[in-house]
Amino acid sequence: MNTPASLTEPSSDRRLMDSIYRRQRHIYDLSRRYYLLGRDRLVAELKPPAGSSVLEIGCGTGRNLIAAAALYPQARLFGLDLSEEMLKTARAALARHGLSHAVAIAAADAASFEPLPLFGVPVFDRIYFSYTLSMIPAWERAIAHAWKHVAPGGQLLVVDFGQSEALPPPFRAVLWWWLDKFHVTPRAALHDVLAGMARPERAHLGFAPLYGGYACYAVLTRPAAADPRPAPDGPGTFAPFAAR
Repeated sequence: MNTPASLTEPSSDRRLMDSIYRRQRHIYDLSRRYYLLGRDRLVAELKPPAGSSVLEIGCGTGRNLIAAAALYPQARLFGLDLSEEMLKTARAALARHGLSHAVAIAAADAASFEPLPLFGVPVFDRIYFSYTLSMIPAWERAIAHAWKHVAPGGQLLVVDFGQSEALPPPFRAVLWWWLDKFHVTPRAALHDVLAGMARPERAHLGFAPLYGGYACYAVLTRPAAADPRPAPDGPGTFAPFAAR
């Protein structure tokens, strides 16, 4: 696949992300491997059927896409990111792994991207956010927009910073102070937002804290076909799964 050109003009959010990652992108993977926990679990549990399409929103350096390409060579892989600086690193990494024509990446806003002009694909069998929503100001709009592009029977997956509810309060205070320096905000309302998205379609939501709440992990699965029954009362379908 050829890498599409950016279809959007630079925004203030993009300028901010580029300013953050202009230098950090060179050490991002080396430094983040120690605290962006749960990413490998997410990639391992994508399990897209052969020939299906997978989109990472906020693909950054391409690290997760490269891992997914090794596990799922029969899937079509796509990635988008707001930061052109990060995409420079992603393109170089994909080239080193011989994946420049196997993985398509583009610069786009998570809250407004249009996949058909970007990639020639209207919907995806898997869409995932890996430590991305905590950096997107309009994160609720971004996740709702992504859900619109999940195919019937497909899944939306999220791993990100959690609320650290089972960790010592001093650790949480220091962690959140440090995250704020990088414009990162753990999303306390993530479960409720996903549950609200699940309810109208009777989608299945699995949600669990990881590592004492340091991270959270969610899988929202769209039914393969429309359910003619009325949606149930309540916030949505919620089924926690075991943290690992």
